[in-house]
Amino acid sequence: MSEARNFHMPPEEFRKWGHSVVDWIADYQKRIETFPVLSRSNPGELRKRLPSKAPEHGEPFKSILEDIDRLILPGITHWQSPNFFAYFPANTSGPSILGELLSAGLGVQGMLWATSPACTELETHVLDWMADMVGLPDNFKSAGPGGGVIQDSASSAVLCALLAAREGATGFQTNEHGCDGKLVAYTSVHAHSSVEKAVKVAGLGRRQLRLIEADSAYAMRPDLLANQVQADRAAGLHPFFVSATLGTTSSSAFDPLPEISQVCRRENLWLHVDGAMFGPAAVCPEFRHLQRGVEAADSYAFNPHKWMFTNFDCDCFYVADRAVLIKTLSVLPEYLRNQATESGAVIDYRDWHIPLGRRFRALKLWFVIRHYGLEGLRYHIRRHVELAQVFARWVEESRDFEMTAPAPLNLVCFAHKAGNEFNRRLLERINQGGQMYITHCVLGGRYCLRFCVGQTHTEAEHVRRGWELIQQTAASLNRP
Repeated sequence: MSEARNFHMPPEEFRKWGHSVVDWIADYQKRIETFPVLSRSNPGELRKRLPSKAPEHGEPFKSILEDIDRLILPGITHWQSPNFFAYFPANTSGPSILGELLSAGLGVQGMLWATSPACTELETHVLDWMADMVGLPDNFKSAGPGGGVIQDSASSAVLCALLAAREGATGFQTNEHGCDGKLVAYTSVHAHSSVEKAVKVAGLGRRQLRLIEADSAYAMRPDLLANQVQADRAAGLHPFFVSATLGTTSSSAFDPLPEISQVCRRENLWLHVDGAMFGPAAVCPEFRHLQRGVEAADSYAFNPHKWMFTNFDCDCFYVADRAVLIKTLSVLPEYLRNQATESGAVIDYRDWHIPLGRRFRALKLWFVIRHYGLEGLRYHIRRHVELAQVFARWVEESRDFEMTAPAPLNLVCFAHKAGNEFNRRLLERINQGGQMYITHCVLGGRYCLRFCVGQTHTEAEHVRRGWELIQQTAASLNRP
C-alpha cells in the first residue's frame, strides 16, 4: 500500500503563503478608503455564493486567498477605515497583528502556569505595567492582594466581578445552594447591556437588577442609588453589587465614583467600575481626573482592544482582592493537578475567568506597548481627543446642529435641530453613501448622532470631510 498523504501544509509552502497573507493585509490597509465603510451586503448574500457542502478534496491556498477579495470583502464593514466614526474605536495596528500571528503560531494553551510559564508570567507583568500606565493603585497589582488578568471583553469582566461579589455576599453559599431570589444589583440606566446579561447568566434574574436614573449629564445619581439600596433592605432584600461606568457607550458619561463608592462602603456593596471604552485615555495624566475614585473599586476593567491599538480581544480586568475571585471560580479536577499549582507559588489564570482555556493574548499587548511606548500611545490618544474637540466646536458654532451631551474625550453626541425623524433620515442617508459610518443613541427621548474619533489612521482631513458630509447631507434633506 502506497504511503498516504498527510494533507498538512509544508513549512516552505506556509512561508510562501504567510508572506502573501501579510502582503494582502498591508495592501488592504493602503486601499481601505476605497471601500464603502459600511458593508452593502444584503442578508444571506454570502451564503448564497458559498457551496452547500464542504469540499471533499483540499483546494489550493491561492484559490482560498483569492476568495477573500471575491467573497468576504463585500460583506465587511471596515472598522479600520479612518472614516469609521461609529460605535467605538476598534483600532488594531501592525505590532498587534504580528503579536497575534505569533500567538497563533505558538498555539499554546495558557490555562495553567505549568502549561506555558511564559504565557502566564508575561501576562502578569504586562498587567502590572498597565496598572502603572493608567494610574491605578498598587492594590490592583500582583505584588499586592489583587492583580490583573486579560479577559476577552468587558462583558466577561463584569460577569466575573458579579460572581465574586455574589459569593462574597453569601459566604460562598450560592455556588453550593443557588440563589435565593433576594440578591440585588445596581447600575445606571445608561450602563452597558452586559450588566443586565451578567445578572441573567449569574442566576439572579433580570428583576434583581435596579437601573438607577441619571443626572442631566447622563451620569448615575448617587443619592438615588442610596435611596434604592435602603428601600430594598427595608423590603427584606440583600443588596450586594454596583456597577459604575467611566464613559458610557451612549454618551461618554462618567459616573461620580467618589460619591458612589461612599454608598458602597457604607452599605457593604461590591463596586465594579467599567472603563471599557475610555479607560485607555488614562495613559495621559491630564485625563486621569475622569477616573477619580477608582481606588475605592473592588474591580475595574478597560479595553485596550478599543482605543489602544490592540486588536480584539483584550480586556484588562483588575481586582483588589484576588482571593475572592479565585475562590469563586476555582475548580480543580485531578487531571489539572501539578506540582507548580500545588506549591501555591504561581498564578493559574484558569481561576480568574469563566473558560478553562486561554490564548496568549499578552503577547500582542506587549508588542504594542513596546512598539509605541508611552510617548506614542499618549500622542495618538491626545490627537484623537483634539480632533473630537475640534468637531465639537464646529457643532457648537453651527446654526443647524447642537451638542446633546458633554464631550470630555473623543465621543461627540449631537443632533440637528429639525428633530428626531430628521436625524433618523440623516443618519440613514449618510451611512448609505459609504463615505463614512456613524451611529446613534437616544438621550432623554432625543435621537442623537454619535461621532467617535479613535481609529488608528484617522487624521484631521477625515474629521473635516466627515463634518462637511454631515452638513451637505442635512442641506440636501432640507430641500423641497
